[in-house]
Amino acid sequence: MATSTTGSTLLQPLSNAVRLPIDQVNFVVCQLFALLAAIWFRTYLHSSKTSSFIRHVVATLLGLYLALFCFGWYALHFVVQSGISYYIMIIIGVENMHKYCFVFALGYLTMCQITRVYIFDYGQYSADFSGPMMIITQKITSLAYEIHDGMFRKEEELTPSQRCLAVRRMPSLLEYLSYNCNFMGILAGPLCSYKDYITFIEGRSYQLTQSEANGKEDVKYEQTDPSPNIAVTQKLLICGLSLLFHMTVTKTLPVEYNIDDNFRATVSLPMRIIYLYVSLMAARPKYYFAWTLADAINNAAGFGFRGYDKNGASRWDLISNLRIQHIEFSTSFKMFLDNWNIQTALWLKRVCYERASFSPTIQTFILSAIWHGVYPGYYLTFLTGVLMTLAARAMRNNIRHYFVDSPPVKLCYDVITWIATQVAISYTVVPFVLLSVKPSFMFYSSWYFCLHIACILVLLILPLKRTQKGSIDQESIKPSWPKKLEEENVLGQNSYSTTNNSFTQKQEITCRYPALKQ
Repeated sequence: MATSTTGSTLLQPLSNAVRLPIDQVNFVVCQLFALLAAIWFRTYLHSSKTSSFIRHVVATLLGLYLALFCFGWYALHFVVQSGISYYIMIIIGVENMHKYCFVFALGYLTMCQITRVYIFDYGQYSADFSGPMMIITQKITSLAYEIHDGMFRKEEELTPSQRCLAVRRMPSLLEYLSYNCNFMGILAGPLCSYKDYITFIEGRSYQLTQSEANGKEDVKYEQTDPSPNIAVTQKLLICGLSLLFHMTVTKTLPVEYNIDDNFRATVSLPMRIIYLYVSLMAARPKYYFAWTLADAINNAAGFGFRGYDKNGASRWDLISNLRIQHIEFSTSFKMFLDNWNIQTALWLKRVCYERASFSPTIQTFILSAIWHGVYPGYYLTFLTGVLMTLAARAMRNNIRHYFVDSPPVKLCYDVITWIATQVAISYTVVPFVLLSVKPSFMFYSSWYFCLHIACILVLLILPLKRTQKGSIDQESIKPSWPKKLEEENVLGQNSYSTTNNSFTQKQEITCRYPALKQ
C-alpha cells in the first residue's frame, strides 16, 4: 500500500484538479487549517483567558486530528513512539533515561523509515509519516538530555547552553504529548526546546526580567503581547512565492536531467554547470515553503517571539529554520550551512557533538545520516559534504585575507566565491535528490569526480586551522546535512551573529527562562 493512500481521501477532487498527490494536498490543507487554528488559539485560548491545561489539551487533540487526516492509522506511530519514550523516562530514572530514550526513539524511527522506503514507496517524495517522526525523535531525545542535565548532573558540569535549557522537573504525560504532538508543529516542525514551548503555553514568553546581583531573576513587569501579524504576513508571502515557483519552474528543471545521456553528450560544459546550479536552486523552494509555513503557524499562535532588535522591532525568529537570502547569496560553504535547517543543526550539536567523548565529528555525521533516512544518496551527500566543508575552510583560512583590503578586489573575490559555493553545493546535493547509488555515480562520473579530487588536493596542499586542543577547527568539519548553525542564540554571554554582514551586530540575550529579556 502506498503512503499516498493512507490518509483521508476527502480532498481527492481537489487533488485531481491541481494534479498533485492526495497526500501532498492533505499536507498543505492541514497546514492552512493549522494556521487558522493558530490564530483562533492565540485569540480565544490566550494564556490570560484560559488555563495551561486547556491549552495543552486543545493543542494535542488538534495535532493528533491533523496527523490522522494526513496519515491515517500510521499516525498511531507518533503516539506509540512518544508513549513508550515517556514510559522509559519514568521507569529508568534520570541517570540513564537519556541513553535509552535516544536509542529507542532513533531505532523506532529507523525501523519506520526502512519499512516505508523498501516495502512501500522507494523514491517517492510525497509526504509520509516518517517526516513528522523525525521531528518527534528530535524532541524526545532533546528533552531526555535536558531532563538528565537538570535533574541528575551537577550545575558546574553543565555548559552555559545546557544550563539554560536544563529541565528541573519531570513533565506530565499531557505536557509531554503536547510538546511532541501539538498542532503547530506535528506535520513540519520545527524543533523547539521544551522550556520554550512550556513558557509559551503558560504565557510567560513576554515577561521582562531584571537580573539581580545574586543571579536570580526578578520579574519587573509584563509587557503587552507583541503582534505577530507582520511577521506572519511576510512569511506567508514567501510561502506563496515559493509554492508558485515550485509549481511552475521546478517541474521544468528536473535534477534528473543532469544524468540524461543526450544532455551529457550534446551540451557544453559551461551550460551543464549552469543547468546544475539552476536545477538544484529550483529544488529548494519546496523546503522554503514547508519550513516557512510551519514557522508562520507557530508565530500566528504567539510562539516564536525572541525579543526586539536595536530599532525596537519585534523579532519572531526564535524557531526559524532558514534564512533564504543568506542561502541564495552565500559566498562560502559555511555560510550556506549556517542558514539551512538551523534547528536540526542545533539538535545535532546539543545531543551529539557537545557530548561525544571521542571523535565528535564522526559521531555527529553518523547520527545525521541515520536520522535522515536509509537512502544511499543521503550518505553520498554527507560524505561529499564533509570533504567540501574541510576544503572550503582550508581555502578560506589560507587565501581570503589577501583579498579583503581593497573594496574592488573584495567584490571580485565575493563574486568568485559565490559562484564556487553555489556550484559546490549543487554538486554535493545531487545524490540527496537522486537517492540511489547508480544515478548518483553516473552524475559524479560524468563530472569525472572533479570536485572530489580538487578538495583532496586542497587538503593535501593547504594547512588546516587547528584549535587549542590540536584538532581541526570544529566548525569546518561538523557533517550535518541539512545544515548547522554554529552559534546558539540562547545565551546571555554569547553574541548572536551569522556569517552575513547584516547580522554581525551583537545582541546580548539572557537565558530566557522563565522570561526573556532583550
